[in-house]
Amino acid sequence: MSNRLEGKLAMVTAAGQGIGRAIAEAFIAQGAKVIATDVAINKLDGLKAAKTAKLDVLSGDAVGAFAASIDKEFGALNVLANVAGYVHQGTVLECSEKDWDFSFDLNVKSMHRTIKAFLPAMLKNGGGSIINMSSGVSSIKGLPTRYAYGATKAAVIGLTKAVAADFITEGIRCNAICPGTIVSPSFEERVQAVAKQTGTPLGQVRKNFIARQPMARLGTAEEVAALAVFLASDESSYITGQPHLVDGGMAL
Repeated sequence: MSNRLEGKLAMVTAAGQGIGRAIAEAFIAQGAKVIATDVAINKLDGLKAAKTAKLDVLSGDAVGAFAASIDKEFGALNVLANVAGYVHQGTVLECSEKDWDFSFDLNVKSMHRTIKAFLPAMLKNGGGSIINMSSGVSSIKGLPTRYAYGATKAAVIGLTKAVAADFITEGIRCNAICPGTIVSPSFEERVQAVAKQTGTPLGQVRKNFIARQPMARLGTAEEVAALAVFLASDESSYITGQPHLVDGGMAL
């Protein structure tokens, strides 16, 4: 089935690689007009069918100005996909104030910024779908050395439910996607970091990540993107305020 998003204007943050890139490409393939953003503009090379732009979601001023420019040029978004995030590794004893604050700033407050900036135009336009990237490692499941990360992703679920409840009668749907371990450039960076920190061979670190997945494999960014397409489309018009697992059974 194609053109499931025909006529929709969608914005994706962190679209330069991994899950964000896969979502942007899937939205384009399904007929959406896509605004693909990333803090590293060079990572957006190759997304020729999208409008690409540099966006630092850590800056409220930058997000606000960008939202105003998009509204002026294209009108209201129909879909907002908040994908930008960071995985801190460590327990509470290994999490500094800086680590904690940065994790919440990028993983949670960035979504507050984008939703607050783009929501008014969406409301005036009659509604839309907001998709927030959470994780199975959140209020759903705890994993070792994911102290700050799990806390932020639990907060994303709470934020998602709050937005859904506040605007449910005004045409806004807000859902969270909760992936398991997904193959991506950021995953490879984590593998290398763990190997360096623990002195464990790279191959063994990868095996350890796979071992916690009941399906005995890692997920793909495309599998996450397929769920994002569904949540962006009218097929999910009766679904809001929910965390949607795509985790290979990790949370079982």
